[in-house]
This record gives sequence, structure tokens and C-alpha cells, in this order.
Amino acid sequence: MTDLSIPRRQFLRASALGLGGLALKAGCGSGPPGKKIPNYIFLLIDDQRWDALGCAGNLIIQTPHMDRLAEEGMRFSRAFVTTPICAASRASIFTGLYERTHGYTFTKPPIRREFTDISYPVLLRRAGYRTGFIGKFGVKVEDGVMEEMFDSSQVSDQKYFHEIDGQRRHLTDIHGDRAVEFLRGCNPDEPFCLSLSFWAAHAVDEDPLQYFWPEACDDLYVYDDIPVPDTADPAFFDALPDFLKASMNRIRWHWRFDTPEKFQSMVKGYYRMVSGIDRVIGRLREELSRLNRDRDTIIILMSDNGYFLGERGFAGKWLMHDLSILVPLIIYDPRMPSERRGSVLDHMVLNIDIAPTLLAMAGIDVPKAMQGRSLAPLIMGQADGWRQEVICEHLWDHPEIPQTECLRTDRWKYIRYWKHPEYEELYDLHNDPHEAENLAGNPAHADLLMDLRRRCARRFEMLRQTG
Repeated sequence: MTDLSIPRRQFLRASALGLGGLALKAGCGSGPPGKKIPNYIFLLIDDQRWDALGCAGNLIIQTPHMDRLAEEGMRFSRAFVTTPICAASRASIFTGLYERTHGYTFTKPPIRREFTDISYPVLLRRAGYRTGFIGKFGVKVEDGVMEEMFDSSQVSDQKYFHEIDGQRRHLTDIHGDRAVEFLRGCNPDEPFCLSLSFWAAHAVDEDPLQYFWPEACDDLYVYDDIPVPDTADPAFFDALPDFLKASMNRIRWHWRFDTPEKFQSMVKGYYRMVSGIDRVIGRLREELSRLNRDRDTIIILMSDNGYFLGERGFAGKWLMHDLSILVPLIIYDPRMPSERRGSVLDHMVLNIDIAPTLLAMAGIDVPKAMQGRSLAPLIMGQADGWRQEVICEHLWDHPEIPQTECLRTDRWKYIRYWKHPEYEELYDLHNDPHEAENLAGNPAHADLLMDLRRRCARRFEMLRQTG
């Protein structure tokens, strides 16, 4: 068992000398044993759907620095959040736990200390890392926990424009400024973990314009024509039950997509916000190179949930369709073997895998209580025994957002709603990747539906008992 109480100075000296036996377990990370332990920059983007980047096949959005990370690192094409809402998802990312276990979402009490005690910032900091946080925190923690998680924290609210030294600055660029300051303040012999959590591309819900981007992105997409998704056909919405027709997803659709002109304007604004983040990523990589920290710094990029852009007559997230739970995930490790670079892995991975990955790649024992799994074996091409199905949930009790659960396998998706057991969804993802045809009422799939229903109930009951 790794001793997390080792004095900071002793840990750092051992690390600098490459003595993995004192502070770290040799060979636990993804790099060769004896190498310097990695630094981390974990980039968390708000509301970035899985295909809102060029390397995922989007031919319009401009994300050259994200694409370069994928080209020089590894992209996961089937990365899911266990809960598609920012509060619960961020709690899961910090702790490696499902929402049903950590219990945190909007209107809930702070995450209990027993869960923050195993969060990746706390454990990395106890092991000698300098930890920093910048941006949208998105969760509540008990008194004193923030100081246990981070040596330095600069939490911001959602105000996108600020006057600084007589200049109008966008919050995304300000986050970049603060990240550069953090990197410059790190001791060259001290490992660091910077969690940079952008507010973008979250809309400003109370403003009719919704999306606000850095001025440097003003000219992007002006002459582009955003294709309307096939599932935006009103027939898809018309076929839904009344409780989904009256959901927040439809309310926000009216805010953003209820005319062709508004659809074009809103999606372009959303894309510009993502491109603004991309510029900051490029700036951070330049700074790492300037500081000579680029060869030992792992960069991980993820989103806190997916996002509807008019599909099914919806906007927002919260539901169990892939557009809502599928997110980007890129891991760039400069120590990665050349033959692994540029790989696209289709293994089903989860947001709760981030915390165990950060710990394992630093050679720190992953707490048994964590419900995610380290991605380090996948990165090294060792996929034996990897999960074959995932479960996702949304538990916030809100009158306009249904509580829902799903079981997703490689081929099938089963969805159920707590307060509406009369309505279920079943999709054949191999033949219907856009989840356009609900097979739950098809007699030919009655046995499959019953099997998936039972498996879903069993998985969540096991989670409840073990969590």
C-alpha cells in the first residue's frame, strides 16, 4: 500500500532521483519504470458534445489544437458520462464514483468528506503534487475541503466578459491567463496537476443570445451553413410521450432552435465558444514547451456531458441518448510509444475512470472505493477484461427533467424513466446509431427488452448495495 503520509520534501527528492520504491510504486504509471512521474493538465469543457471537434469527423468546427492532441495522443470514441448534468458529473470526475454513491447533484448537500477524501486532487496533493484549480468548480464541498484538494484555486462564476486593464477580455482567455500563471509558478522539481475547468461552451440561460465567445472568434463560421440533423424532423418530437414533450429539453429548444435562422446563429455561437477554448489549449502547449515541461506533462481533455443541438426537437442534455451522455475524451501522454499515437479506441470508458487514471499513472494506489477503472492498460494496448456495458443515470428530482436510467451495450441501449414505467426505449445501435427507431414496442424484441430491463435493474440494485 502506498504511504500517502510521506513528507512532501522526501517524496519530491525521491521523485527527482527516480527512486520509484520510496514514494511511488515502480511501473504503476503508463511510462517506463524509473522515469520521472508525470505532471497533469486536466481540461474539462462544459457541454461539449462528442463530435464538436474536427478529429471526430466534424467538417465545420475549427479545433486544430484539440485535433493535434488526438493526433499525438489517443482519442476514445466511446467515452460516456455516468450522469449527463454538470453538477453530478463533476462530482463523479473528482471522486471516481457514480451519482448514486456520492449523492451529489443540484440542490443536494455538499459532497461528504468520506468521498472527497478519495478525490484525485486530495490524493495527488498528499502524495506531493502541487495541485491547482481554475474555472467552474460546479460542486459543493464541506468546509476546509477545498484547501485539502488544491494548493491554489481560482473559482469563477459565469460572467463571460470582464474589463481588465482597460481591455475587454473573455472568461475563456482569462482562464488561459491564470493557467499560464500557475504553470510559471511551479517548481521545476515539483510535479503538478492543474485542473482547468472552462465555463464555455455553456449557454447563458437567462440571455436570449445564449452563446458568447472571444472576439478573436468573431469571423469563424460566418459563411458556413450548419446542416440540420435528420432527427430534428418534427415527426420525431411528435411521437414522444407528453412528459418528454413538456421537458426542459423542449423548453430550451424554443430558446435556441425554433426557427432556421436561430438554429444557424446558435450552433455557430456554440462552435465559436469551443474554438475559443481550442486557442487556449494551443497557448498552454506553447507555454509548456517554453518551460521545458512538455515532455513530462500529460494532457487530458474531456467534457462534463453531451448536448442536443436540435435533435429530437431538443436542446440541452439530461437524457440517456448518446448525444447527451457521449463526450470527447483525449489523452496525450508524451511518453506514449510512437506506435500508439493517433489511436482511436472504441472501448466503453466513463467519466469515473478519470480519477483512477490520474492516480495510477502517477504510481499511486487507486482506492478500492472508487468505482471507475484506470485507463492506463488501454493506453498501453492491454484491453483484456474491459467492461462490455455501461450504466448511466440522472437522479435530480426536477419537475421538468425526468429521472432516468439506461443500460448500454455495444449494440443495444435500454432506457427507462422512474416516474413513467409505462414508457421505455430500446435501440439497436449497430443498425440505428442515431437512435431514431424505438423498438420497445416491437413484439419481435419482447424477450430482449425483458432481458435488458432485468439486467438494468440488477446493475443499479448492485450499485445501490455496494455504494
